[in-house]
Amino acid sequence: MVSNDKTPRRGFLGSMAAAAAAVTMPWTGRRAAAAQGGPDDWIAQQTGEHRALFDFPAAKNGAGLIHILNYISTYEGAYGVNAGDISTVGTLYSIGPASSIAMAFNDATWEKYALGEYLGIGDPVTMAPATRNMYNAADANNPVLYIGPIGPFPDARIEALQEKGTTFLLCNNAVIAWSMELAGMGKGTVEGIQADLKANMLPGVVLVPAMVIAIEKAQVAGITYNKQ
Repeated sequence: MVSNDKTPRRGFLGSMAAAAAAVTMPWTGRRAAAAQGGPDDWIAQQTGEHRALFDFPAAKNGAGLIHILNYISTYEGAYGVNAGDISTVGTLYSIGPASSIAMAFNDATWEKYALGEYLGIGDPVTMAPATRNMYNAADANNPVLYIGPIGPFPDARIEALQEKGTTFLLCNNAVIAWSMELAGMGKGTVEGIQADLKANMLPGVVLVPAMVIAIEKAQVAGITYNKQ
């Protein structure tokens, strides 16, 4: 009984592993790695006295982004800390409609892969599924980056946080897995989607080999872990 129950799962995992091996290149051979330097260079860029990594594999309507803004704003406003003494990192990874991975990509990607429909996010301008990255939009009535009676937080969008010194990490392994998911939805081939995603990351987003390793390395470097 046990053996029979596990057979389908074993076959599925084997297929996933084979597909991943087929579309994965050694990290040192990737164009993205060459463009951004070593996979851990982002750690040395966290030079502030107050350093925190905000880990949010789930999007939760941008709650993690709003918490990064809260961290920065409170240190500046309540503690009088200069912006240069604050370093924040956000994690973009996992797969499925609830994940944060779609935050990492430009408007063209959102339109091409119908991500608004996939994520269940509408555009207040068109009143239709979003074809632009709403986590990078400054709309006052944005359906994400919004907390109940408090209202919208346009300064919590990706680009605005980058301007405040935030580094965003994108997991390469999650990109591979998400490419498989999108390919299974008929959006293209795994190889084609993976290449397309890596070519259409938002400017400044850093591709790391695996988020589980990036989080560990951040903690080793003394960067506070903030689970979202």
